[in-house]
Amino acid sequence: MNSKLYARPESLADVPFHYCPGCQHGIVHRIIAEVIDELGVRKQTIGVAPVGCSVLAYDYFNFDIVQASHGRAPAVATGVKRVCPDSTVFTYQGDGDLASIGCAEIVHAAARGEKITTIFINNAIYGMTGGQMAPTTLVDQVTTTSPYGRNENQVGTPLCISEMLSTIQGARFIARVAVNNPSNMAKAKAAIKKAFQLQNSGEGFCLIEVLSTCPTNWGMTPVEAVKWLETNMIPQYPLGVFKDAGGE
Repeated sequence: MNSKLYARPESLADVPFHYCPGCQHGIVHRIIAEVIDELGVRKQTIGVAPVGCSVLAYDYFNFDIVQASHGRAPAVATGVKRVCPDSTVFTYQGDGDLASIGCAEIVHAAARGEKITTIFINNAIYGMTGGQMAPTTLVDQVTTTSPYGRNENQVGTPLCISEMLSTIQGARFIARVAVNNPSNMAKAKAAIKKAFQLQNSGEGFCLIEVLSTCPTNWGMTPVEAVKWLETNMIPQYPLGVFKDAGGE
């Protein structure tokens, strides 16, 4: 008797992604959809997507998605969660969005201990807008606005969001993961699932930072991009749990 071993999650729409070849947004989308299905909360889930590569997230998830202005997803999610406290609310944000124009919003959402979950995609560059330098761009990394590499003396060093937010009292669970290989994908799913579980049990703000590739704007093949992430991004942004206020 044949049995189905692998299928599209119910929370993921049956449509093709628009993402570039080798982009890891699709992997993270599937992980989120699997977690939502496993927790049985699809009908009560509300996602918030701002401006960026994930701007079309409402086409890919089979649950409610609210569109927010650039960087303002945490503020919108705060309103949604307070009005609908029994909902499972999350934001899905890139580094150009969250760490730059939306930096104040994410800091204050954490400080207030908002009972929301943030999925933060860090690919060290602005994606949709054309490959500009982001707050997370590595020193000496070439982008369209740093053609000679990021100059530490002129624009400083990369902003480490997980480390920064872990110092905030209102933050409940802060972790950094990657999806560069099957082992790390499993760890990423476990962290994302825990963040949603903590929210649903009424605990505070949770953020999962996901290191991701951007082959198009990095000017690399998908395979080269994964190797570059492993060689350059992970040393700058080490993986692990930075805060677990419950200590579990």
